[in-house]
Amino acid sequence: MKDLKKTIARDLLAIKAVFFRPEQPFIWASGIKSPVYCDNRLTLTAPEARLNVENGLAEIISENYPEVQVLMGTSTAGIAHAAITAHIMGLPMGYVRSGAKDHGRQNQIEGKLEKGQKVVVVEDLISTGGSVLEVVNVLREAGAEVLGVASIFTYGMKKGIERLEAENVKNVSLTDFDTVAEVAAEEGYISKNDVERLIRFRNDPSDESWVK
Repeated sequence: MKDLKKTIARDLLAIKAVFFRPEQPFIWASGIKSPVYCDNRLTLTAPEARLNVENGLAEIISENYPEVQVLMGTSTAGIAHAAITAHIMGLPMGYVRSGAKDHGRQNQIEGKLEKGQKVVVVEDLISTGGSVLEVVNVLREAGAEVLGVASIFTYGMKKGIERLEAENVKNVSLTDFDTVAEVAAEEGYISKNDVERLIRFRNDPSDESWVK
């Protein structure tokens, strides 16, 4: 698993899906200042990286959720990854909208889902865990048995870990913040000093001392 984490980390760095900007932090929708921005959508236009990601997702889903019957992508970033991974695994897939449609059948869950089916949610990244938990709750309310989440990248933030644990939701990620920072330093994207600042951010995003 460590080799897979490093492979995916190298891929994300090589295609510039991960941006490091500790001197000029990104501002998330939540207001959190971050030295890192991860755009996993870029893997879709990088065939080699995309193949590693989708094969990797198929691998971790098979290993960690062998009873899976359906993959459900998060809207919108997880949809393509769920579709490609489901194709590799020979499984049905669907996705969960951020809200119900205001026309037609007014679906929030797209694709056929039977009550009691065992589902794995496919997500591109996890930070504080809020968005993926919304998807899990929609699926649970529809009668699905959510085995857990498979994601490309996780920040490993305390808040996200605690929120998932509180809702009894397992997550397995292809790579994580610490691995990407380690590989970035090894390959010269950032300095060793930057790694320490990045880990300080990961440990406590509200403490902005890492900015200085």
